[in-house]
Amino acid sequence: MIRRRRVSAVVAALVALTLLAPTAGADLDDPDPSDLQGPAENVVEPLAAHDAVMGSIISDGPDAKVTKNLDPVGRGIRNELGVTTDVWAHKNYAYTGTFSTLCSTGDNDSGVWVWSTRNVKKPSLVTVIDTAAGSKTNDVKIATMNSGDVLVMSNETCAAGGPGGFDIYNVDDPSNPVFLSRVQTDDVNAFLREAFGFVDFGVHNLFLFTQGDTDYVAAVVEGEFGNFQVFDISDPTNPTLAGWWGAEQLRLTDLGLGHINAADLGAADFDLILDLDDYLFSGFGASQNRFLHDITVTTDGNQAYLSNWDAGLVLLDISDVSDPQVVSVALDPTNGSPIDGEVNSHSAWPNEDGSIVVEGEEDFSAWEGLIPPSNLTLQNLNTIPGVAIATEPGNDFEANQVGNSGTVTATQVSVTAGPLAGNTYPAVELVGNNVPLGEGSVSGDFVWVGRACNGDPFENPLNPGDIAVVRRGTCFFSEKEANVAAVGASAMVLANNQPSTPWSGLRIWDYSDPANPVLASTFDTTCSISTAPGGTCDPAGTYSSHNVIVETLGNKVKAYVSWYNDGMLVLDVTDPYHPVELARFTGTNEVGDPTDFWGVYKIPNEPYIYGADRNGGLWIFQEKGAGSGG
Repeated sequence: MIRRRRVSAVVAALVALTLLAPTAGADLDDPDPSDLQGPAENVVEPLAAHDAVMGSIISDGPDAKVTKNLDPVGRGIRNELGVTTDVWAHKNYAYTGTFSTLCSTGDNDSGVWVWSTRNVKKPSLVTVIDTAAGSKTNDVKIATMNSGDVLVMSNETCAAGGPGGFDIYNVDDPSNPVFLSRVQTDDVNAFLREAFGFVDFGVHNLFLFTQGDTDYVAAVVEGEFGNFQVFDISDPTNPTLAGWWGAEQLRLTDLGLGHINAADLGAADFDLILDLDDYLFSGFGASQNRFLHDITVTTDGNQAYLSNWDAGLVLLDISDVSDPQVVSVALDPTNGSPIDGEVNSHSAWPNEDGSIVVEGEEDFSAWEGLIPPSNLTLQNLNTIPGVAIATEPGNDFEANQVGNSGTVTATQVSVTAGPLAGNTYPAVELVGNNVPLGEGSVSGDFVWVGRACNGDPFENPLNPGDIAVVRRGTCFFSEKEANVAAVGASAMVLANNQPSTPWSGLRIWDYSDPANPVLASTFDTTCSISTAPGGTCDPAGTYSSHNVIVETLGNKVKAYVSWYNDGMLVLDVTDPYHPVELARFTGTNEVGDPTDFWGVYKIPNEPYIYGADRNGGLWIFQEKGAGSGG
């Protein structure tokens, strides 16, 4: 996950350093979603951690009550687990990005893979456009601009020293991309840059657009303020920042300060900066940040749909890119995600006239009762290893508090003797300042001690060498670790306290009045709406929706959705109040790994659908038949 720097946390850390207190300071380890929100999340590390725990994914998708008439016609093979990200297509070429599990060494091993699709049945790899060493390229976009065919690719740090921002190439000849420039992206607020070092932030998503003779790229910048940044790339060798906007502006408006631009706040406004910081980390559900995740700009370049996580789906008028104006905010957590109250606006795409918008929610806080949490961070210095297990395994230990013994590794907790003998529970190592287990293990007696917060008596005596089993909540993870380590515990097993919730699906909005969008319907798959695995919904699968493209075909409106292990889906959303699934594809690659679709693209008015499979590279599909509409 992308760890955003909270202003309040940086301030606390600076105060701690000033007081020379080596173990004091703010803890970002999120004791409970209702108590403290941790840094903003991105799909990358939670998904990678989920994969690491679960090993090979064996699910081949749910039983769709439709005709599976989405046929694969071509493959660009990259059969490496968890490696391929997004996809874009342009003029007989397709372009795919690279996931964080393969961080660039600067030796043409990562970045953007360029495929010739002149023969869609036999795509061929033309070249690889590498990103900077120590960075990764999740997103890639290509468009014909005033200066020619332009490619932009995102840079996100994935190793020490890797830069953040984006690169620009000319791809008039895709087999010979020409590097034009590299842009470092920083926070728009000068005070945060100068006082706290809020510079060199990564870019997660991009979008190219034009307004007359002027070319632009919109970037999702992973800073504190001004996440939506627009650069003038009319001279692609010399991009200039032209405008910005951030969800903090919504809070300023609520405070009656809408005339203030957060970029202009300084030291004298520090209390207001902290207020905005709190707002940006206090949304809905389990993952509560309000930062921007993705952008879609209309073909005329005058409006932008911002998928702003828990700030909702924001429609901006960007006809003047230097002064974006809010048209509306589509936000309905009660009806849009009724089971768990999540918003997590992840991606969105309008139909041709903007009257229908399909928004995807991404959620990795799912099946918490059975799947261990993968985003828990220890901020303070710690002295013993710690792993997390799911809620139901925690309930087992709470019901059998003493008399069990066994072994803890980085990926599992195994009980070899006692009432729970024979049980093995998946686990995830805590990150941050945890003592890593690596390939090692810790063995001993498991002892349930309860919350283990300051002032709480242990529910059972803990002896040196015991493995403390503690329940999540009430206080920081570091506080729990310090208390059990103080009496000699050899390791800590942190038991989650969250009930099982589902993954996530789509929200379909009626934008007949763009200033007042109405939630028309939601759409989920069998597995994405399930609160627990079972049947064809494998506990090792990933069933969150991901990216979406919408196309208007005559009087029909279709949505094409990449849905991880649920496959590639085609929906008829002509009536946004009654979406109908037309087609779906799930399968395996040439070496037997399951398809795991991250990206989707559709060139307007062409028959082919391009899919990016994390495990298999590029797929090209063609919809066959009318679909059963089940």
